[in-house]
Amino acid sequence: MHGAHVAPSTLDLWIAGAIVVFCIFMAAFFNGSETALTAASRARMHALERSGNRRAAAINRLLQHRDRLIGAVLLGNTLVTIGSSALLTGVLEELVGYSGVVYATGVMTLLLLVFAEIMPKTLAINYPDRVALIVAPVIRFFVAIFGPVLAAIETVVQGFLRLFGIDTSVRHALLTGREELKSTVDLIHLEGGVQRAERDMFGGLLDLRDLVVEDVMVHRTKMYTIDADLPPREFLRQAVASPYTRVPIWRGEPDNIIGVLHAKDLLRAIDQSGGDIAHLKVDTLALEAWYVPNTTSLEDQLQAFLKRKTHFALVVDEYGVVMGLVTLEDILEEIVGEISDEHDRSVLGLRQNPDGSVVVDGALPIRDLNRLMDWHLPDEEATTIAGLVIHEARAIPETGQVFTFHNFRFEVLRKTRNRITSLRVTPVAPPKEEEED
Repeated sequence: MHGAHVAPSTLDLWIAGAIVVFCIFMAAFFNGSETALTAASRARMHALERSGNRRAAAINRLLQHRDRLIGAVLLGNTLVTIGSSALLTGVLEELVGYSGVVYATGVMTLLLLVFAEIMPKTLAINYPDRVALIVAPVIRFFVAIFGPVLAAIETVVQGFLRLFGIDTSVRHALLTGREELKSTVDLIHLEGGVQRAERDMFGGLLDLRDLVVEDVMVHRTKMYTIDADLPPREFLRQAVASPYTRVPIWRGEPDNIIGVLHAKDLLRAIDQSGGDIAHLKVDTLALEAWYVPNTTSLEDQLQAFLKRKTHFALVVDEYGVVMGLVTLEDILEEIVGEISDEHDRSVLGLRQNPDGSVVVDGALPIRDLNRLMDWHLPDEEATTIAGLVIHEARAIPETGQVFTFHNFRFEVLRKTRNRITSLRVTPVAPPKEEEED
């Protein structure tokens, strides 16, 4: 004879309800902890750890073994979720029969979705650092408790993945460290946490390794040089008219640079001669010119400037022909933007129009235009705006020709011989993708 069916007592129901509530709370804890720990700022946690914060140190150690952390959270969440569902199913089945399975499924789905998934994850994603610092010690405890089980699970998972040719021990980064830093700063700028000038400075600093002196040099056609054979008074007049303190001097032909004259050395020589400049010999005053290859990276050139304690160098190509000059200021301007003083001449060559277009000098560097207008024209194949148009057109355009590429419209306004001297650049809306029927 079968035993009589006994309904659960009120005490049993209260105990079961308390266990279910506890399991839902633990599921919420695990889900919120996973979201907070993975969304927490690594940079902020590193700074807190250096200042002596033990909880931040615990977070950094957990994130160093991210797979073990995720495994512990998933294991704990799975245990409490299945446990609470099974317990509620058993209690309702005792009360209302087999239909209790349906009721338990509906009730647990609603409770887990609202209180164990959406609510804790919403809280964690809005306050990731604060929540991560609170839960880190507890999660670290669970990671230690589940350690042996997780190690066995990882072994099984890696074994299955190897069957499909996937080796999890080899990690391939999509971005380099510098690219990731730059992308992070761009993202923070879009979110309003970093000003545009700060973003440009940080990006310019990271780009020093990728740029070469040819990208920032003053081209030979724009170099201010003085003929060393000029009469002393005419030489002095041109030196005073120069907006620069260091001026290359040449003899015979402009390409024959014989040295670099510093304005202070010229003034000192005039003072020592008592104002008699008739017998001034600029050859003896000029410093020996320093030549650097055009392929030298800006990072290396910056270090060379600091090491040699000089701020001026002539740039030569592979044949030793002078291409231009580069100064320490040119490199610093890649980081901080345009540096001007009371003697600088305005040579920017950019004028904005009310319709959103800009008229630019053909020799304006692409990087300068991008920085000033917050545009993203490519500068890999060309250094100047004119060079970009010639590269894309695959020919030297004529005055009045119009080209559209990279979501910009380029109109050639003026041209001198084979050199584009002025263009109008207008942003255009990108073409809309045709919708499929």
